[in-house]
Amino acid sequence: MPEDAPNPGASGSAPSPAPRNAFDRFFQISERGSTIGTEIRGGLVTFFAMAYIIVLNPIILSSAVDKFGHHLDNGQLVTATALTGGFTTLLMGVIGNVPVALATGLGVNTVVALQLAPQMSWPDAMGLVVLAGVVIILLVVTGLREKVMNAIPKDLRIAISIGIGLFIGFVGLVDSGFVSRNPDAAHTTVPVGLGTGGHLTGWPVLVFVVGLLLMLILMARKVRGAILISIAAATVLAMVINAAATVKADAWGLTIPKIPSKVVDSPDFGLIGQVNLFGAFHQVGFLTGVLFVFTLVLSCFFDAMGSILAVGDKAGLLDEKGRMPRMSRILFVDGLGVVFGGGASCSANGAFVESTSGTGEGARTGLASIVTGALFLLALVFTPLALVVPSQAATPALVAVGFLLMTQVRGIDWSDFTVGIPAFLTMVMMPFTYSITNGIGAGVVSFAVLKLGTGKGRQVPWPLWVVAAFFVVYFCEGPLQSWIS
Repeated sequence: MPEDAPNPGASGSAPSPAPRNAFDRFFQISERGSTIGTEIRGGLVTFFAMAYIIVLNPIILSSAVDKFGHHLDNGQLVTATALTGGFTTLLMGVIGNVPVALATGLGVNTVVALQLAPQMSWPDAMGLVVLAGVVIILLVVTGLREKVMNAIPKDLRIAISIGIGLFIGFVGLVDSGFVSRNPDAAHTTVPVGLGTGGHLTGWPVLVFVVGLLLMLILMARKVRGAILISIAAATVLAMVINAAATVKADAWGLTIPKIPSKVVDSPDFGLIGQVNLFGAFHQVGFLTGVLFVFTLVLSCFFDAMGSILAVGDKAGLLDEKGRMPRMSRILFVDGLGVVFGGGASCSANGAFVESTSGTGEGARTGLASIVTGALFLLALVFTPLALVVPSQAATPALVAVGFLLMTQVRGIDWSDFTVGIPAFLTMVMMPFTYSITNGIGAGVVSFAVLKLGTGKGRQVPWPLWVVAAFFVVYFCEGPLQSWIS
């Protein structure tokens, strides 16, 4: 496709104003019907709409342990999250020239924390993220992205996104203490229940409930920055409760809501470069390692495509064929985000759909991304503020984002059982097995089998048959290993 597709953002045939200077010409500000002031405002709005990730990503990753019982340092994760988000967003502004901000992706970080890390070391897990980013870049450079996208049916792509939404929503409910696993001593067939013993108890859970309700109300009222506002309000409530009531420190989790001794601190870059590219294959085996990389590629690649096109549509940048200007550059930067995120041990960075909040304020160019990226870098020195946020104040965002991803369910053709059943299995297997890989595998395999069983095998693209074969081996790995031995 051409590097600069026509811009349909202009509602009529009136010529665009001549650029005022080289700066205007570089970012095409006047050409796209925007102003410097509008771009700055859009960049600010985007940052405040997605800044919660600086708090939430460290909580998700630091709450998990790797195979050897090691935690990632929360403060170092704050630094890595802000640094990679700022740097990759700046790159998107300069190279892609679109108002698309990047940061650590929700869903992918839960895969790393809950699925990869327990089977290997943290450097091994981040090495798989880097490899996934390299694969994405190669797909973009070679032009194979179209074939990969066409191989995954639209309904399955939607189901994968919805399944991730259900998965991270469930993680949010569990991590907050709103839902907990029933102990074996309870002598019940119910695996999980409300709170502790079927009842909500303790001040921390109250903070979660209040924060979630506030967040949902603000979202329903279309308040910009609803997630960030709610996290801040719930954190203040938690700090007040922690100071006024008797709350056990471990009830809050890894971060205790109390006033920090200082607001500004030097960033800790200790996690940067702590990566082992191929160590995971020694821990889990070649086949499982490849499937893990495939899962990361699939999640990052299609989530990015959806977010980028959503921003382009809202900004009026898509042409009559749904193309974005500089699409190959945009996807290349997004692939770099995955590599940089893994290299900094904060999980994959990707395009954030919250960027649409900035385009809602009128942002049309990469200048808005420059503003957003600069604010992320500024946040590097305010690490102590991020460390006062307890998980109960941040996890409502997981539930809220889960809802946003769930809204795509109407796009699936439920009348066709050869499509609807695989979509259903994809969605439910992710939260029920606590594994995104299992959900994708169930969807792909069942789609291929149902199409073949109903005489529609030719409707399955050959790349999907290859993927389905990988997953069959993956699901049968235990019996195969027993048989071989």
